[in-house]
Amino acid sequence: MTSDPLLQPYQLKHLTLRNRIMISSHEPAYAVNGMPQDRYIAYHAERAKAGLALTMTAGSAAVSRDSPPAFNNILAYRDEVVPWIKRLTDACHEHGCAVMIQITHLGRRTTWNKGDWLPSLSAGMHREPAHRAFPKVMEDWDIARVIVDFADAAERMQAGGMDGIEIEGYGHLIDQFWSPLTNDLDGRYGNATLQSRMQFGLDVIAAIRKRVGDDFIIGLRYTADETKPGGIDAATGLQMAQIFKETGQVDFLNIIRGRVSTDPDLTDVIPVQGMTSAPHLDFAGSVRATTGLPTFHAARIPDVATARHAIASGLLDMVGMTRAHIADPHIVRKIVAGHEDRIRPCVGATYCLDRIYQGGEALCIHNAATGRELTIPHDITPAAKRKNIVIVGAGPAGLEAARVCGARGHRVTVFEAADQPGGQIRLTARSKRRAEMIGIVDWRMAMCGDYDVTFHFNTYAAASDITAHNPDIVVIATGGIPNLTLLEQQAEAHHVISAWDIIAGDVKPADHVLIYDEAGDHPAMQAAEIAAATGGKVNVMTPDRSVAPEIMAMNLVPYMRDLQGKNVTFTVARRFFGVKKHGNKLTARIGTDYSDLTTSEDYDQIVVNYGTTPCDDLYFELREASSNRGEVDQAALIGGLPQDIVSNPDGSYQLFRIGDAVSSRNTHAAIYDALRLCYVM
Repeated sequence: MTSDPLLQPYQLKHLTLRNRIMISSHEPAYAVNGMPQDRYIAYHAERAKAGLALTMTAGSAAVSRDSPPAFNNILAYRDEVVPWIKRLTDACHEHGCAVMIQITHLGRRTTWNKGDWLPSLSAGMHREPAHRAFPKVMEDWDIARVIVDFADAAERMQAGGMDGIEIEGYGHLIDQFWSPLTNDLDGRYGNATLQSRMQFGLDVIAAIRKRVGDDFIIGLRYTADETKPGGIDAATGLQMAQIFKETGQVDFLNIIRGRVSTDPDLTDVIPVQGMTSAPHLDFAGSVRATTGLPTFHAARIPDVATARHAIASGLLDMVGMTRAHIADPHIVRKIVAGHEDRIRPCVGATYCLDRIYQGGEALCIHNAATGRELTIPHDITPAAKRKNIVIVGAGPAGLEAARVCGARGHRVTVFEAADQPGGQIRLTARSKRRAEMIGIVDWRMAMCGDYDVTFHFNTYAAASDITAHNPDIVVIATGGIPNLTLLEQQAEAHHVISAWDIIAGDVKPADHVLIYDEAGDHPAMQAAEIAAATGGKVNVMTPDRSVAPEIMAMNLVPYMRDLQGKNVTFTVARRFFGVKKHGNKLTARIGTDYSDLTTSEDYDQIVVNYGTTPCDDLYFELREASSNRGEVDQAALIGGLPQDIVSNPDGSYQLFRIGDAVSSRNTHAAIYDALRLCYVM
């Protein structure tokens, strides 16, 4: 028996949970036509077989047709969901993991122009800024129907073998009744008193309990403090918790602090990198102390030490490590084995959630196997034959290639021109707020140490250096350099510098700076933060119709919070065409894609962010002597098969390039390139 607080079992009603670690409800957006099919099941089963105690699926499953999915949610209002739920629960139960599902009506937190084009509903007239749909204020028959829909959905989940359900009470319809900020109703469910505001949610709970019986577990995830004037405050939230307890119908509480109606609100509830870890943990503990009800909580608890503290100090009964399990599904297995140092860290990049909120699927910025469990393994198996592999470049792509090839048992040699590994990640991590990104590098270096990978730093490798090692395979991961050639022009713009120059500290910001951002990703905004911090005047200009579209919603929040209080202007739908020197000023010629309008503006400094161009000279120097001339069999790459193309029978090695050495993309793409190429080498 272990004394580790995290590994102690927990008794929740009749259900014994094997430890204290759970995944809180979240929607990876892998459903197919609203059904949790094979990919969805494989995602949860991978974490179940690694020792997770409880996986809370969906985020959330929709109970009604007028609650269309905001991001590919499960449709709990359809009878055909039951056999898929049964397959999901069976897959997790097989490995000793309990399974529950969060059910909801989204209310105004969706839109009307999806699904059946029914009006969205709410207890009030105001739209939610994040989803922009003006709702219908519910009538009595709407309320009665939705209560029945909740009970019907819970019964379906019970029929599918779920161990319990969690009712969503933050930001969604039920919370829209509870919050004084969003309830415009009169009467039984109106805004007059706390009891009347709570009545809808209490009626939902009662209807579900009546339908599923006394033994089935019912929990509630709710906002116990909206942290907004006029909203639910902490005292009211604790009073609500007591009311839930007194009903005798709620088996656990999952505590939220904050609101989700805007991107900044959501980011305070689910903090991103550079923000405080576990900011609401003590508050969640106060709810447990007040009510004595089983208490769950998750909000940026990325590391085992914090999770252990949450349990050992009595703040929580079950601790949610959700994004941490997106980064590493085998956390519990590694804790049990005494290998906590091998856990792949969640670096707080929140690529997973930002993709979902932009209509994509959940992917981890540096675990490309997450969400691809059906095709790519999390555990790399040894190769049948040991090969000699040379990798050029120790950025994220090169390090992932080295890690995977090392895990396969190959002899791996890495050349890197810089004195340290990391490539663009190391540049990114120079910004204090994004310093956690270096975890992507540090973890891979530690893994490469376990696999005896050889590194040669401060080495600008020539073709002769590569061939001297008699490699079987050469992987070029040399990355790229800043692109200073403007759109569809043939030469670099004169008198401009790159965002990298500012971030690296190679060039100091001037007094009046134009940051022209055609890529729409982090470097421009990082450079803007640095320039604005010096007290200068900054204009962030983009030809796009919005600022920094590649950064996405939650990650944009810290930038805007920092920049909006400084002398920074954001200019959209303007294109930078070129620059001329005019005395000690730079005169920029500015136009637009929407008309022939052009203007001239003077600056002291012009910074361009337009992606990278590949550092591919070495690749082309090596290509003709390779057996495949650099060609990739795309069907084999996608299908998880080895690369067998031989277009040059006299070639002595296979040659591949990955990451930004191919084209300017992002960290996830670089790591995915490396993983799917190398795990079958």
